[in-house]
Amino acid sequence: MKRSSIVVTSLLVFTFVVGACTPAPTPAPTAVPQPTAAPEPTAVAEVKVGTIVETAVADGRFTTLVAALKAAGLVETLSGAGPFTVFAPTDDAFAKLPAGTVEGLLKAENKQALTDTLLYHVVSGKVMAADVTGLTSASTVLGKDVAIKVDMGNVYINDAKVIITDIETSNGVIHVVDTVILPPAAVGTIVDTAVADGRFTTLVAALTAADLVETLSGAGPFTVFAPTDDAFAKLPAGTVEGLLKAENKQALTDTLLYHVVSGKVMAAGVVDLTSAKTVLGTDVTVKVDMGTVYINDAKVIITDIVTSNGVIHVIDTVILPPAAVGTIVDTAVADGRFTTLVAALKAAGLVETLSGAGPFTVFAPTDDAFAKLPAGTVEGLLKPANLKQLKDILLYHVVSGKVMAADVLGLSSAPTVLGQDLKITKDYGSVYLNGTTQVVITDIATSNGVIHVIDAVLMPK
Repeated sequence: MKRSSIVVTSLLVFTFVVGACTPAPTPAPTAVPQPTAAPEPTAVAEVKVGTIVETAVADGRFTTLVAALKAAGLVETLSGAGPFTVFAPTDDAFAKLPAGTVEGLLKAENKQALTDTLLYHVVSGKVMAADVTGLTSASTVLGKDVAIKVDMGNVYINDAKVIITDIETSNGVIHVVDTVILPPAAVGTIVDTAVADGRFTTLVAALTAADLVETLSGAGPFTVFAPTDDAFAKLPAGTVEGLLKAENKQALTDTLLYHVVSGKVMAAGVVDLTSAKTVLGTDVTVKVDMGTVYINDAKVIITDIVTSNGVIHVIDTVILPPAAVGTIVDTAVADGRFTTLVAALKAAGLVETLSGAGPFTVFAPTDDAFAKLPAGTVEGLLKPANLKQLKDILLYHVVSGKVMAADVLGLSSAPTVLGQDLKITKDYGSVYLNGTTQVVITDIATSNGVIHVIDAVLMPK
């Protein structure tokens, strides 16, 4: 019994020992973890680019500009398809305007002026900064150009500096400027400009009296050499008052038209001229002396005042048209030195002939020349009985055609209307007819020829 217990105990011990020495059973494999799926990317919200107006509103620096666009009714326009290029003044730019300017422009009665000002900041199309710098000007939506200048790397629109460029919008681009650019004042006609200037009150009164306001307000173009009030004041006392009288209207009209040239002749063109034909039909001389331009004897003191129908150049003196040139007989009568000759022409019935179309060249003896004849000669010739002899003598002083002094110098003789030649000689710069009669004055131009004055009466053979 005892032995059986010992065997059982030994078997139990053996069993524990064997169990302890036997390797532990391999555990069942654990499932391999799967990689965690990457989170789906979150969609990035698309940034919406607004219109020019929306961009200006959102920016915050353009509150005055936006208020102006609303007052002018241009919000819808600049929110449209465009594209537009806007040179946008900041609030600071508007603040630089004279006090009250913005408030005045925002008033309903000034809507057109406000609209014009705003449209002067807008150019059609999308013009980026790189393109702007290649321009010298740009046409605005207002229809008037702005000047573009690059100076020391800065871009200027007129006098406004571009301080920020290329703010892109859905319907164009904004370039920011530091100054409001004001459109040029509307250009009036020559008359409008003269009235507005204030220095031409006498000229305007004269144009009114001569009924030339409508003419110089017309299409033209005209170039006007405009005398100032001071220029009119330099005329002899009473001259202006006399010209403004109704009975002197033609003389006033002629004087004014003598200041007008057809076409638009700018200063650069004037300096290339030596003369210019006026609307009166008579030329003015143009002279440049020490850099100053003169029209006849009037100094040009201001040039290139551009108007809608031409240009004004301001002069310091009224230029008077030359007196109307009369016929040979008119000129001889007006001169005063030919009273005997005139009496002889009348007695011979030649006044009408020498007042005709001609042209004629007359070698005219003065009263002193007739006085050299033997006593009683003139009185005898003026008698009806001696009409033929008087007529022959007078026609011996007349050559057909207009022969100026320069032409006379090239001649040795000239056929007279009488049919007999005059012998022409030159001696030490003086010209003589028939050897002894000297030509003392030359080239008195007339409407139908020329007069050369001689110191003796010529006697035919």
